[in-house]
Amino acid sequence: MSNDDSSETTLDNEATNARLEELRIEHRDLDDVIDRLIEKAPFDQLQLQRLKKRKLGLKDQILRLESRLIPDIIA
Repeated sequence: MSNDDSSETTLDNEATNARLEELRIEHRDLDDVIDRLIEKAPFDQLQLQRLKKRKLGLKDQILRLESRLIPDIIA
């Protein structure tokens, strides 16, 4: 691996980590919104379903990005 590849990988990892942090914050924020929505009965079931679906999508993105950061290990 050349020096350029190493610095490019570092930049990619930094960008991935930054994106991960953004997604985690949005995921936590959605959690708060969902909790507040549920507290206020009656609440909009459709809105709740959409928020939960968005939250699951964020979780999937987070897991995909995290798996990119884990180096492949050849056994």
